[in-house]
Amino acid sequence: MIRISQFGVALGALGFILTLMGLFPGVTGLRPGEGVGAVQFVVIWSGFALLILGGLIYVKYTYYPQSSSNLGQQIGVRLAWTGLIVTGMCGLADFLGFGSHIIPVSPEPVFGELQLIGVLGGFLLSALGVAVFALAGMSRS
Repeated sequence: MIRISQFGVALGALGFILTLMGLFPGVTGLRPGEGVGAVQFVVIWSGFALLILGGLIYVKYTYYPQSSSNLGQQIGVRLAWTGLIVTGMCGLADFLGFGSHIIPVSPEPVFGELQLIGVLGGFLLSALGVAVFALAGMSRS
């Protein structure tokens, strides 16, 4: 089970690096453009997903390797994935056609403040899901 926990840590680290590369593309040698584009957001979102998945794998196989998931832990997993879906929906809202920040003068969609609030809220919801997963498996003795 130690190897699977180490895989969770590696996956989380890869997600963290991928998120940083998406947030700061200048680190990779690419010249950053104005705003946040669709490809850049998908890289950030993929990094978030790997980070959350790595956290869930690490908690499961470090603290609860022999036990099956209880209801509280299943709620935590679903909360984590719901947060990732909220993050994706908010971040890609203008690109998917249901955002409100499309400027009539510019043909380019704009990553606005409401989308940023939704993305951060979704990520916090995912992090809360990982915390619920970790804390819900504790015994009451």
